[in-house]
This record gives sequence, structure tokens and C-alpha cells, in this order.
Amino acid sequence: MEQLLSIDWGEIHDIITKNMFVQVLLTIIFTLILQIIVQHTVGLFVRRVVRGHRYANKVEEHKQEQTLRGILRTSVGVIIWVLAILVILTQLGFQLSTLLTSAGLIGVVVGFGAQSVIKDFVAGLFVLGENQYRVGDVVEMQVAGINFSGTVEDLTVRITRLRDLDGNLHVIGNGAAQAVTNLSYKYANVNIDIDIAYTSDIDEVEAVVNEVGQKMAKSDTWSRSIFEPIQFLRVDGFEDSGIRIKSLGRVEPAEQWAVAGEFRRRLKKEFDKHSIIFAGAGSEE
Repeated sequence: MEQLLSIDWGEIHDIITKNMFVQVLLTIIFTLILQIIVQHTVGLFVRRVVRGHRYANKVEEHKQEQTLRGILRTSVGVIIWVLAILVILTQLGFQLSTLLTSAGLIGVVVGFGAQSVIKDFVAGLFVLGENQYRVGDVVEMQVAGINFSGTVEDLTVRITRLRDLDGNLHVIGNGAAQAVTNLSYKYANVNIDIDIAYTSDIDEVEAVVNEVGQKMAKSDTWSRSIFEPIQFLRVDGFEDSGIRIKSLGRVEPAEQWAVAGEFRRRLKKEFDKHSIIFAGAGSEE
């Protein structure tokens, strides 16, 4: 009888503690495995959904797939770990009802100070739902009167990360953007103004511009980037130094700067061959 009553409570406590530790460890391992499986499944699901829709080109399809995959993986990961934490707290002996009641009271207090966060979330839902921009798009954002531009490197429900040409990373709350301009949605235009001397033959200039645009569109290097060749559009104005002409073409999103630069390089060489003088080049003395 005395042996039965002489219970080693320390040993029992150690057993219970070890058992709790094992349960918590197994829960963490199971959560990690579940997250990997679910994220892989999400990737396959997004790929199937995106490829089930028609897009203008493969670039648009890839942008949409990257955006949706990133957001869904992040959202699902947060949900999985929140549930895992609740399970772990239960395994450690906490009363969830008490915790949830306290969390509800804290949530009311925090809610008053988290209006900007809520605004970011709501704005993020509209960005995604309306397909305003995607990962890989080049955009301009106006925030508090300051303009930020760059490539969308990451997009979540709350924030957008922009990488500009200098390599700077701008993290902007989705609700903070007052205006957004997408410079690479579906297609982009190459809009080039060229100033030529008044002594130039307009018909010859038009022929040269169109020829350069056609040759460039048919070249192996640029044919995939150009949807419609750059061509002479109109005489756009008479300036003090010369005549301004406008040329226009349609290209792949985010390729307008590279295409425009190559077009100007080729046009300069052709103008030199045909003795066409740019405005202000000293040809009207």
C-alpha cells in the first residue's frame, strides 16, 4: 500500500512534458509537410486555371501565373500555420476559449489602429480582382504626390514591391497608391518624335522611316518583340529649329524602350545615307 502511494510525481511530470514535446514536434513536422504538398498543389491548380484562359501572348500568361501562384501560396501558408499554432497551444494546455475571448478584445482595440492595413488589404483585393497589374509588369505609382516607377517584383494582398532602374526596391502599401499607370499591359506603343531640318524632303523621310520599321520588324532579333512595325504617322508640328514628325509602332509589353533605342540607331544610319539632316544640326546656314 505504501509503495502504491509513493508516486514519483516528478517522473510523471517528465513523462507528460516529454509527451507534449513529442506532440508539438510532430505537429510542426506535419505542418511543414502539409505546406509543401499544398503549395505544390496550388502551383498545379494555378497553372491549369491560367492555361485554361486565352491570353494575348505567353508573356501575359506567365505574369498572371506568377502573380496568382505567389498570392495563393502566401495566403494558404498563413492559414495553415495559424491553425498549427492553435493546435500547438492546445497541446501545451492552453484554453482556446479564453485565448479567443482575449484575442477578440485585443482585436477591437488594435482594429482602430490598423485602418491603414485594412485599407491596403481591400485595395489589394481590387488590384487582384481587376487585374490592374501583375508580377513582371512595369508600372508608375503616385504616392503622396511622389511618383515611383519600376518593375513589379512581388505582389501580395497588402503590399507591392517595385524595383526601379537604379536597383532600388520600393515597398508600397496597396492602399497608398493614388494613381497607377501600367506601362506593359497586353501591349505597348513605341511613340517617337523626330525633328528634321526644313530642307528635308518629307516624302523621302516618310519612306526611310517606314523602310527602317519594316526591316526591323522582319529581323530575327526583333521580330518576336514587334507586333506592328514602326511607321511614319504624321507631321506633328513646325518648330523653330525644324519639322517635327511622329512615328508609331506596337510592341511586346516592356519592350518599347529597347525597340525604340534600336530604331533610333538604325534611323540615324539611314538618314546619314540619304543625307537627311536632323533639326539643329547646322544644315540651314
